[in-house]
Amino acid sequence: MKKLAILLALFITTGIVAQDKAETLLNEVSAKVKSYDNISVNFKYVLNNVSENITQETKGDVVIQGEKYVLNVLGVTRIYDGKTLYNISPEDEEVTISSENTDDEGTITPSKMLSFYEEGYSYKMDIVQNIKGRKIQYVKLIPIDSGAEIKHVLLGIDAKTKHIYNLIEVGKNGTKTTLTVNSFKTNQALPKTLFTFDEAKYEDYYINKID
Repeated sequence: MKKLAILLALFITTGIVAQDKAETLLNEVSAKVKSYDNISVNFKYVLNNVSENITQETKGDVVIQGEKYVLNVLGVTRIYDGKTLYNISPEDEEVTISSENTDDEGTITPSKMLSFYEEGYSYKMDIVQNIKGRKIQYVKLIPIDSGAEIKHVLLGIDAKTKHIYNLIEVGKNGTKTTLTVNSFKTNQALPKTLFTFDEAKYEDYYINKID
């Protein structure tokens, strides 16, 4: 196809249009998310690694307000107050306190779960699916960093509400993780102490402070 100038020109033009459409849609999603004072999400998380014969499925919930969040998943609670991360594990009776360093971790944190795509990815429009009467438009995101462990991410967006429906991450090692939003609530009345860690509640826990 590259030998034929007319087809090459058509291919390039189509790619530019697809990029523009994807960028417009992602900008709409970003603007919608940023317009809310807070967001409460209940989700299902599924990890599947065929080569290792590993399948893990769990449910969780997260409340996000700006950079702050409270995440409950896999029996562990994570509280981030904007400066310090508290990882509370009732099973281990341990609280790990640390400064969150997302750049070193290279992970998608809850506070960035709905806006992580704004940096570090190229993107294009992908398939459209009708899921339970909802039109879900997928955008394919590919890491700009060729050394990234992620092969690509498919971001499913509700075409009507401009809310994220699901996120499918495919790793270069074949692992696929899917996060599906079961409920999405905004601007809820939140307790003033929701993002505050109360050490008095964990007097019998081992407190592990990481500098």
